[in-house]
Amino acid sequence: MKHYLTYLQESMQKYWDKDALCNYKGKKYSYADMAKEIAKLHILFEKIGVKKGDKIALCAGNTAEWGITFLAVTSYEAVVVPLLNGFTAEEVKDLTNHSESTLLVTEKDIFDKLEVSEMPIIKGIIELPDFSVVYDNGSNISEVYATLEEEFNKKYPNGIKPDDIKYPTDNFDKLALINYTSGTTSSPKGVMLTYRNVSSNIQFACEHIPCPPGSTLVSMLPLAHMYGMAFEFLYPIASGYQIYFLGKTPTPKVLLQALKSVKPYILITVPLVIEKIIKNNVIPIVSKPAMKVLLAIPGINLIIQNKIRAKLINAFGGNLHELILGGAAINQEVEKWMKRIRLPYTVGYGMTECAPLLAYEEHKSFVPGSCGKCIERMELRIDSSDPKEVIGEIQVKGANVMLGYYKNPEATEATFTKDGWLRTGDLGIIDEKGNVFIKGRSKNMILTSNGQNIYPEEIEDKLNNLPYVIESLLVERNKILVALIYPDFAKLKENGIDESGLAELMEESRKKVNGKLSSYSQIAKIEIRQEEFEKTPKKSIRRFMYK
Repeated sequence: MKHYLTYLQESMQKYWDKDALCNYKGKKYSYADMAKEIAKLHILFEKIGVKKGDKIALCAGNTAEWGITFLAVTSYEAVVVPLLNGFTAEEVKDLTNHSESTLLVTEKDIFDKLEVSEMPIIKGIIELPDFSVVYDNGSNISEVYATLEEEFNKKYPNGIKPDDIKYPTDNFDKLALINYTSGTTSSPKGVMLTYRNVSSNIQFACEHIPCPPGSTLVSMLPLAHMYGMAFEFLYPIASGYQIYFLGKTPTPKVLLQALKSVKPYILITVPLVIEKIIKNNVIPIVSKPAMKVLLAIPGINLIIQNKIRAKLINAFGGNLHELILGGAAINQEVEKWMKRIRLPYTVGYGMTECAPLLAYEEHKSFVPGSCGKCIERMELRIDSSDPKEVIGEIQVKGANVMLGYYKNPEATEATFTKDGWLRTGDLGIIDEKGNVFIKGRSKNMILTSNGQNIYPEEIEDKLNNLPYVIESLLVERNKILVALIYPDFAKLKENGIDESGLAELMEESRKKVNGKLSSYSQIAKIEIRQEEFEKTPKKSIRRFMYK
């Protein structure tokens, strides 16, 4: 296995003067700049007594400086603790304390809300984007920071050179990071990931998603989440990409502007982003009566589909090689049209506990409805009597699997089977060619009084295809199934549909969906929500909040 720090070292040396980490419409760092900033942070860590294995928490928005900090910590062999900047100040404080972090790297908005007096282990707090020291708990960090440039010049009197870059790579089984989950079913748990876990993921990506020199990528997923961290940061930087960080979650308008400007080689995101684009720009066009007739005519249908595809590729920047989706299931109606217009898309499958990848297939071989095939250095099984036909829990083992949950042996024990397989909590089947099909989450499954299994995700997919429905959630209340609906209020207003009209429309929709469902999975009631559901960084609904 090739270490991800070896990939990083090689990229730095090969692309020394090329742009590496770029804040969109902001500061840019070349690979040489990145190497210098990492070296300066190494000096800072050493001077204030940070040891190998010490924890350093990192809580800030997506920026080039976040990336530099992450690489500095892991290449120093300290343990990085990425925290979502969407966590509350109280959560940041508690998780920093729980992880026993001795340093916190954050941003002003978060620092201003922290009760630092309740963080006794912290030696100091560094603020991005300028790496300034904003809190010193007697560690001498302020004095060290004041002389940092001088110390760097002493160590590298002729400036840092490509041959100076030598990162440790004999540490595959050491702890590299603790990633606190922010899932749909529970409070955060600290996932302990090794250099081997991370390296296995990065090697797979570098080998299976190669890119030409000078390729660009837009980073929009949270870097503190393993999906964004591994595939919008570590893999691209290991491959010599120029990464453009969008910072805050972009509006559709800002995203499309960025894609047009950056012209990314690949686009990595969650299904919700693409679903909005397809639902707003494709389905309304192809649903028109005249268009349905034209799409049924051989030859003409291909011309129309090619024009739609070209329009979308151009909207994505015009240089798109592959669209990689992950983090949640994709809507079936949307996927049908993506396949029909031949978008170069694929859907992967992973989880934080596997750093994160479990299954993937490149777009030319991808089977619609699946989430790819089990990747190299991993094994996957379905815990059922007939894995091809009978739904069972997906279980895995291999190089990507975590050590366990930090300071939580009970949760760790519950997550592994007696024979050492990781329980993913996902339900699925696998076909004869190894394609994995996810059917839902085991914790979400509803067991009826007569013993029937109901998978809410399958019913929600049908609800989400209805007119005026943005998203939905199926829950069981008093032994009946209730669909919580967040409608498209803008479209309702545009079409003159008031509150009473909406209630009537939703009742018709309920009956329509029930006509496609078995008798034991009928929706008894629809509740209208006035606000969107609370979501995880992967844009999955936090289901536990709506039981």
